[in-house]
Amino acid sequence: MTEPKPLFDYTGELPEGPTWDAEEQALYWTDINAKEIHRYQLQSAEHRVWQFPEEVGCFALREKGGFIVALRNAIWLTDEHGTLTHKVCDNPSNPTLARFNDGGTDRAGRFYAGTFWAPGDYNGALLVRVDHDLKPKIIHSDILGANGLAFTADGRWMYTSDTPNSVIYRTPLDEQGEPGKREVFKRFAEGEGGPDGAAIDEEGCYWTALFDGWRIARFSPQGELLEEHRLPVRCPTMVCFGGPEMKTLFITTSRENMEPQELEERPLSGAIFTLEVDVAGIEKPKFKETASQSV
Repeated sequence: MTEPKPLFDYTGELPEGPTWDAEEQALYWTDINAKEIHRYQLQSAEHRVWQFPEEVGCFALREKGGFIVALRNAIWLTDEHGTLTHKVCDNPSNPTLARFNDGGTDRAGRFYAGTFWAPGDYNGALLVRVDHDLKPKIIHSDILGANGLAFTADGRWMYTSDTPNSVIYRTPLDEQGEPGKREVFKRFAEGEGGPDGAAIDEEGCYWTALFDGWRIARFSPQGELLEEHRLPVRCPTMVCFGGPEMKTLFITTSRENMEPQELEERPLSGAIFTLEVDVAGIEKPKFKETASQSV
C-alpha cells in the first residue's frame, strides 16, 4: 500500500465533502469558508471552481444536473453553472450560530445535511434529510458537530459522527430508509483526534478522518481498528473513494485557524491527498428528486 500523496498543487482553507463522479472521473469538494465548490478531472487535470454567496457546508451532485447545496442560511438546488434556482428549505438551526457542515446522499439518493453548533455550549446541532419530493425532515437533534455520514451498501445502517464529542454513531434503517434507535459505534479518548468525515468500503468497513489526529483510520463493522495511515498534516477532514477501480481514497485536509509557524512547518495543510487501498469503496448515489418545482 502506498503512502498518501497530494492530488495536485492545491491548498484550501477548509476543504471538505470530497465526492467522486465516476462518469466524469472527477473529484468534487467544497472549501467551506471560501464559499466554493471545486472539481478536478483526473485525466485532463482541469480544475474548475464554482463560487457561492455563502459558506457551502456540504453538497451532492443531482441526477438532473447541477448540485443540491447546503449554504449557511438554506438548502438550494442549482443548475450546472452553480446558479441557485430553487430554495428547498431554510436552515432548521439558527444560521447565525450553526452553519451546515457534513452531508451527502443515502443509498436511495436522498440528501442529508448536518449542522455545526459554533458556540459549543450544548448539543444544538441537527441532521436534516431532504427527500425526493424536496420535503425536509429532521433526523437527529442532539449533536454538537454533525460529521461522518456514510451508509452501508445494503442500506441497513447509517453512520454519523459528532466530532467535538469524539463519538461515532450508527443507526439502523428500515426498508424505507427510516431510522431506528441510534447507538454508539466508537468513542475516542482525548488526544486521539475527533472523528470527522467518512466513507464505507465494499467489506462494510468504516474509514474516518481523525481531525487534529494526523491520520485516517479504518474500522471493521464490529468497531475493531484495522488500519491507520498517518498524514503529514494535523487536520484531515474527510475521505471518499474514487478512481477507475474505486480503490483510490481521496482525503481532504484543513488549514483553518492554524498559526503561521504551523503552516510554515506543514505547508501541505489544506491539500487533498490520495491513498491507494486494497478494498474498493462504495460510490455515492446522486441526489434523486421527483418534485415538479425542481429545474
